[in-house]
Amino acid sequence: MIKFSEDMLALLRKPSTCYLATTMADGSPQITQTWVDTDGENVIINSVQGYVKLKNIARDPRVAVALSSPDNPTRYFQIRGRVIKTTTDGAAEHIEILAQKYTGAPYRWYGGRSQVRVIIVIEPEKVISMG
Repeated sequence: MIKFSEDMLALLRKPSTCYLATTMADGSPQITQTWVDTDGENVIINSVQGYVKLKNIARDPRVAVALSSPDNPTRYFQIRGRVIKTTTDGAAEHIEILAQKYTGAPYRWYGGRSQVRVIIVIEPEKVISMG
């Protein structure tokens, strides 16, 4: 398993700009801007049950994440990895933590409180940095 550098961990813990790439059934790429987090070893992303990215991950767990510094957008990391877990356990609470990190306010539940939140855990296999 790849260990994140202190710089990488710091960026994952900031409200950094993040994009998650998955693969559609026809092989074409699908990309989503998202909030990001870490447990210190993996990349953590929170989504909504039924979204395209989760369908893509269920079929092919290989993903890529691009993460740039909010202070210097030319400084970024690319993480290629594999989704090792998806769970709804603690996902509603986790989106509240991410909302505080990114907006400084409670999550607005844009799609309504009936949405089922899902935590996506990505194990890094390759990390490339620039800047």
